[in-house]
Amino acid sequence: MMRWKLTGRFLMAILCTVFCVILVNAIIALVFYAYYSSGEEHPASATDFTRTLARYITEVDGEPVISDKGIAALEERNAWLQFLDDNGNVIGNALAPATAPVHYTPVELVHAYKYRDENQVSTFVAEHNDIMYLVGIQDRNLSKIVITSNTSSITQFTAQLALIMIIVDLLIAIIIGFIFSSFLTKPIYRMIERIRMLKNRNFAVDSKHSRGLYRSIFHNLDDVAESLKLQEEERRKLEQMRNEWVSNVSHDMKTPLAAIQGYAELLQSNISASEQTEYAEIIEKKSVYMRELLDDFTLTMRLRQQEMPLQLVDTNIVSFVRELVIDVLNDATFGERNITFNASIDKLTKCIDTHLMKRALLNFIYNALVHNEEEVILKVSVEEVGGAAVIHIRDNGKGIAKADLPQVFERYYRGTNTENIKGTGLGMAIARDVIQAHGGEVELMSELGIGTSVIIRL
Repeated sequence: MMRWKLTGRFLMAILCTVFCVILVNAIIALVFYAYYSSGEEHPASATDFTRTLARYITEVDGEPVISDKGIAALEERNAWLQFLDDNGNVIGNALAPATAPVHYTPVELVHAYKYRDENQVSTFVAEHNDIMYLVGIQDRNLSKIVITSNTSSITQFTAQLALIMIIVDLLIAIIIGFIFSSFLTKPIYRMIERIRMLKNRNFAVDSKHSRGLYRSIFHNLDDVAESLKLQEEERRKLEQMRNEWVSNVSHDMKTPLAAIQGYAELLQSNISASEQTEYAEIIEKKSVYMRELLDDFTLTMRLRQQEMPLQLVDTNIVSFVRELVIDVLNDATFGERNITFNASIDKLTKCIDTHLMKRALLNFIYNALVHNEEEVILKVSVEEVGGAAVIHIRDNGKGIAKADLPQVFERYYRGTNTENIKGTGLGMAIARDVIQAHGGEVELMSELGIGTSVIIRL
């Protein structure tokens, strides 16, 4: 339906254009003809010239004569004049050649009027105050066409011709307009179909129509389709990840909730004071774990959805990382561990959220310490490469299996060597999201029996 509406509008536009052109051309032709006819600078026709000579003709002593102005007019027009009586005899002349006849029969007058003689002389006959005169004009470019017609027939013929011309012009305009508008509306209709396809989440690229007058538009539609397709795929991934998050959190919450419920029931029974204290401590630990799990869940969701506002401040990365290492060594749990720090420069300023960045780096450091034996050596270094701050955290621990490497940063993923390790399972995912929120990137390399290396570029 839309296609035919567009075609009809183009047809109407073309028909109106043709009608206006015809009308304007007719008006211009009429105005030009009126202007041309009214101008005095144009020379008069031979017939008009013959008639205007009557103003210079008079009778003197009963004989017709022409004035000097009339003779001058004859000379200017390269013409001559003869006066005739009722019998066709020449009774006077002006500038007539010696070869001109001195007598004309009616047949000769008709012949002279209709045809040009061998000297390229055209003859015209006129009468003024019962004085008949003949004018000969020598001009090879002068021709005479004699037309006899009926005025009413001419009017009828002109009307019929005009009507036929209008009908034919309209038919031609309709045919050409239909063809022209079809070429224009076909790609427009295709554009509407492409937009409808996009609306229905059909993101197929239609390259065969990406040419012609609307080539750039079709290319843009293809780009939009590609972009929407990528966004749709990303949306599906996020939807799947969100469902997995909810499922995993629900699963992880069931275990501590079941423990809390069981120990709460035991507290209601007759138990000793020491058992009450023990059960209360277990309930408290499970509650703390649930709170941490929910906090981590909220944080990773906000980071992934880019809804976490970063409190950015200019920070010396070298001293910032050095203080983190010192804090870890001051922790009683890791005070005896072998941790070293090295920096190739003294100062390297970057704009970071110190709270979130501290948590991300500590996650990497704690993972290296918690997942390895106490004899592991952990090296932390900072250097500048191409204007970027590069933080390198590497250990010589047991490493990560090759099959586990792609999933290390997945939420709730635990490697094959972490069965007895506590935690929410969101630490690595949160650390990676924090780095990416700062516009940085994380690279993880590991090999079983050799160790693990984490490279952070800011």
